[in-house]
Amino acid sequence: MTVLLLAALIPPIFLVIKIYQMDKIEKEPVGLIVRLLIFGALTCIPAAFIETFGERIISSFLPQGSMLYYLVEAFLVVAWAEEGVKHFVLKRLTWRHPAFDYHFDAVVYATAASLGFAALENVMYVMGVGSVSEGLSVAASRGLLSIPGHCIFGIFMGIYYGKAKHEELSGNIARAKSMMRLSMVVPVLLHGFYDFCLFTQNGFFIGVFLVFIVILDIVAFRSIRQYSREDTML
Repeated sequence: MTVLLLAALIPPIFLVIKIYQMDKIEKEPVGLIVRLLIFGALTCIPAAFIETFGERIISSFLPQGSMLYYLVEAFLVVAWAEEGVKHFVLKRLTWRHPAFDYHFDAVVYATAASLGFAALENVMYVMGVGSVSEGLSVAASRGLLSIPGHCIFGIFMGIYYGKAKHEELSGNIARAKSMMRLSMVVPVLLHGFYDFCLFTQNGFFIGVFLVFIVILDIVAFRSIRQYSREDTML
């Protein structure tokens, strides 16, 4: 049991630490990061209810197993539910926090909330299987795909969230609202496409998924390295 718990928690914790270390100018309060992790994890509960409710609705008018069903489920149910609850926690805990004074801070906050969610989700998946060997197999596959996926969605959420804060402080309210919308829409689109490819269990879309995830990894981590190097005050 302890082995499975560690296997589930080590990947998201490792990524939180790596992102935190990339914040070169001014480290964020550890207490705030811990709160983001905890409340990010707790958002798994409302997300699960929203997804269950949403899936019941779409199954009443779309045939389960159809491409259209998977499309709606991925983009309009799962992605909106999960990224929405993360975004809610992110804004609630950080938007007016005095420590939020640099652009890269937004990436640290968003990835912390996202990886908190991913950590609890991972624990539930890993601990919910029948044996230790099966659990370790699930942990390995999710550690390579799902956990980095949530981290990447958080990176893009944070980039646009930081831009929204900058625009608000600059007095450009319309531009701030636009960036805030993008801080939600961009991760939803990425998350939705990620899930859709996997939901179909179709060889073609699995191939597309593998190409997509490689490109997304490269773009995300190049972006975040540049964002860290060029970090400026809001």
